[in-house]
Amino acid sequence: MYTTAVGHYPKIGGKAPNLRTALNRLDLERITQEEVHRIEDENTVEVLEAQARAGLDVVTDGQVRWEDGQTHFARRLKGFSIGGLTRYFNTNTYYRQPVAEGPVAWEGPIALQDYQFAVAHSSKPVKAVITGPYTLARLCVNQAYPDLNSLALALAEALNQEALALQKAGAPLIQFDEPAILKYKEDFPVFLEAARRVTRGLTVKTAVSTWFYDISGLYPQFLQAPFQVIGLDFVSSRANLELLKKFPSDKELGFGVLDGRNTYVEPVEQIVEALRRIKRVVPLDRIHLSPSCGLEYLPRERAYQKLVRLVEGARKAQEVLA
Repeated sequence: MYTTAVGHYPKIGGKAPNLRTALNRLDLERITQEEVHRIEDENTVEVLEAQARAGLDVVTDGQVRWEDGQTHFARRLKGFSIGGLTRYFNTNTYYRQPVAEGPVAWEGPIALQDYQFAVAHSSKPVKAVITGPYTLARLCVNQAYPDLNSLALALAEALNQEALALQKAGAPLIQFDEPAILKYKEDFPVFLEAARRVTRGLTVKTAVSTWFYDISGLYPQFLQAPFQVIGLDFVSSRANLELLKKFPSDKELGFGVLDGRNTYVEPVEQIVEALRRIKRVVPLDRIHLSPSCGLEYLPRERAYQKLVRLVEGARKAQEVLA
C-alpha cells in the first residue's frame, strides 16, 4: 500500500513567506518576479518536507506555483487567453477561465522545471501531475474548435508531449487530474479518446484522479481508460465503495478516504475500517491511500495533521489486516 497526496497543498501557512501576499505585491510592482520565484521555491521545499515528515510514500510538489489547475497549463499553451473568474465546481474557490481562441499547441515544457526542482529537494519519490485534457477542455471557453471533442483531442495531443517530457525526466508516475468527467458523464466517449491520446507512448505508470463526484453510471466502463491507477473520491459519495464489487487485477486503486475539504481529522479506526471493506475487492498492495482531493481547502497545519493520520491509518491497517 502506498500513501500519497492527490495534489494541491495549502499555499498559506508555515515558516516560508506568504506566497499570496507576495503575488499581491507583485501586482502592485512592490516586489520583483525573481523574489516571487524565490518565495515559491521556499514554499515548495517546505511542502515537500511536510509530506515527507508526515510519512507519505509518494509526494507531489504541492502545486505551489499553480494559480489553479486550469490556468497553469492554459497560460503556457499556444491558443489560449485567460478570462474572468468562475466558480470551481461546487466549492467556494474560483479560477480564471481559460479561453481557447486559436489552434492549441505545446510550445515547450510547462511543469518539467517544477518537477525537477521538487525531485532535487525531496527525500521521497515525487509523482508528476498534469491537468487532464478532457477537464481542461470542459472548464474553458471554446471559441476555436467546432465542439468539445475537437478541443479535448487537441489538448490531448499537446499534453501528451508534456507527459513524454516528464517521463524522460524520470517521473515514476504521472497523474492526470480529470474530475470533470464524473460531473459530465455523458462526455465519456470524449474523455476516453482523449485519455488514449494523452497517454500515447508512455511506458511509465499513469494514474487518473477524480474527486467530488461518484462513478455511478460509468462503472465498469471507466476501467477501459488506459491508466494503471484509478483514483476515486470515497468521501463525497458512498456509491464508489458500493459499486466496486469487482476490480481488475491489472489495475490499482487510488483510495481517497480522508475528507480534503473538512478540517475534521478522522480517527485511525475509520481509515482501518474503510480499508477492511475495500480489501475484499482490491488487495492492500494495489491501493494508493490518499485524501479525497487536494488539501488546498484547509489550513496548512490541519492538512499536515490529515496526512499524519493517513499514514497512521495505513500502518495500523497493515498490522491488523495483513
